[in-house]
Amino acid sequence: MDHRFRGLGVALVTPFRPAAHNGVPPIDYAAIQRIVEHQVTGGIDYLVVMGTTGESVTLTGEERKQLLTYVIEVVKNRVPVVLGVGGNNTAEVIRQLETYDLSGVDGILSVSPYYNKPTQEGIYQHYKAIAQASLLPIILYNVPGRTMSNMTAETTLRLARDFENIVGIKEASGNLDQIAVILKHRPKDFLVISGDDALTLPILALGGDGVISVVGNALPQEFARLVEAAMTGDMITARREHFRLLELMTRLFAEGNPGGIKEALKVLGLCGNELRLPLVPVSGATAKSIYQAMADAEVVKL
Repeated sequence: MDHRFRGLGVALVTPFRPAAHNGVPPIDYAAIQRIVEHQVTGGIDYLVVMGTTGESVTLTGEERKQLLTYVIEVVKNRVPVVLGVGGNNTAEVIRQLETYDLSGVDGILSVSPYYNKPTQEGIYQHYKAIAQASLLPIILYNVPGRTMSNMTAETTLRLARDFENIVGIKEASGNLDQIAVILKHRPKDFLVISGDDALTLPILALGGDGVISVVGNALPQEFARLVEAAMTGDMITARREHFRLLELMTRLFAEGNPGGIKEALKVLGLCGNELRLPLVPVSGATAKSIYQAMADAEVVKL
């Protein structure tokens, strides 16, 4: 098992400054440094750069390269770095892998193909091509709520058995029965990672290996405490932390991701709440509910 990707991983946001004259908000590199330091000192185990939470689909090719380079420089080898590279054009995903400088990258997170709605055989062949093209460990990412195509437990297990460099899956199907089947039949070194903050505790209780978290952007110390407790069998502490953060986890996703987490980061003074279109900041009512949930969880004072 690749222990670099156990525990608390965080799907890093990409903070932006207010929009310039062309209407596109530029990347806020000073805020990236603040957020990375906040997470590393808060006890996370690894970072995921340019996933869904990082608004990667709105970044240009050059911005992605610059952002990756900068995050690696700020991290300074203190935690592993996982790069999000995925899409619904298999050849383009492989081309992207070839264009990045991956010298400071520890693994790849690759989302299951979206929009095309491939068959299970198509999903298998997509990941087979990526696995054969990559020298780095690959974490599969199943998120049917976004892709509109579920990768079944059977397909996941087939990929896990057939390719040594496919080392785990970020499972965000929300289907605990499906996740339990993967956990029951997985090869002994295959990681099963929660892709839903609110389902982290039940997945860890079933034997999962951690989470790639959104909430961890704002509350790394608190979420690390939950994950560590659950993974060491201290379920009393894990349940207490889960219930303390449950309302906040719900409110953060009320209007989608990453609008909610950026609002929380704004409250903490780590970055602004700017997003790139077609995403927009959360409504005033949702923002107020996030502030209240943070206060109720005793992470800020109103």
